[in-house]
Amino acid sequence: MLKSELIQKLCHTFPNLLRSDLERIVNIVFDEITNIMIDKQKLQLRGFGTFSTKIRKARASRNPRTGEIINTKKKIVPVFKMSKLIKLRLNKTI
Repeated sequence: MLKSELIQKLCHTFPNLLRSDLERIVNIVFDEITNIMIDKQKLQLRGFGTFSTKIRKARASRNPRTGEIINTKKKIVPVFKMSKLIKLRLNKTI
């Protein structure tokens, strides 16, 4: 789902709110999640999951096309750990 599709779905769910207000709300939420992770903090949304970051160490990797060894740099990557509630809801359909 694209962000525009999410906003469109929210517009149908909440017809009394303006689309521009909903866009602003969605952008604020995503910006705050991003800012929290930039500050290397955790964001825990009960019943949904936890957003955090972790450091991926520098390592030697291989280009699968040429077989050439490439040294990758250390970098920070986003991590999402879903809550037990979401895990149960996802696996209920199996």
